[in-house]
Amino acid sequence: MMKNFESVEKQLVESGKADKIKAIADSADGQRLASRLDAQKVEQAAKSGDSEALRGILLEVLGTGEGKRLAEQLKRAMES
Repeated sequence: MMKNFESVEKQLVESGKADKIKAIADSADGQRLASRLDAQKVEQAAKSGDSEALRGILLEVLGTGEGKRLAEQLKRAMES
């Protein structure tokens, strides 16, 4: 699974999209959303492969105004 992440990361860097994603994450909405997330909960779910927990976290994020705006920004960044 780590190889897949490394491959995706490489593709994002080579396409210039990694910088766009970083800018979105560093935005005011991104910072507010990050401050609300329980990093340990996310890390634990990711490490254990608990897709149901990750799905729940994603639904919580997308249920916020910030999350909706960030998702739209990410969508546009990935399309360009």
